[in-house]
Amino acid sequence: MTWRFRWTGITSGLLVVLALSCEVAVAADRSKVHRATKRVERGAKQIGQGKVGPGFKEMFTGIGHTFVEGAKFSAENMKEFFEGKK
Repeated sequence: MTWRFRWTGITSGLLVVLALSCEVAVAADRSKVHRATKRVERGAKQIGQGKVGPGFKEMFTGIGHTFVEGAKFSAENMKEFFEGKK
C-alpha cells in the first residue's frame, strides 16, 4: 500500500468521524461548527490534489476549530437542557 492511499484512507476516516460527531447536536446555531467542518474538507481535497503542506495545515486547523466550536455548541445545548428541567 502506498503512502498516498494510506493518507487518503486516514483523511476519509477523519472526515467520517467529524461528520458523525457534528450531526449529534441538533438545536441552536451550528453554523460555526459547519464552517469548521468545511475547512477540514477543503484541506483534505488539497491533499488529494497533491498540495500536502497547505492541505495538512488547513485540515488540522479545521479539526481544531471543529473540536472547539463543537464543545461550545454542546455546552450551550446542555445548559439549555438543564435549565428546562428546573
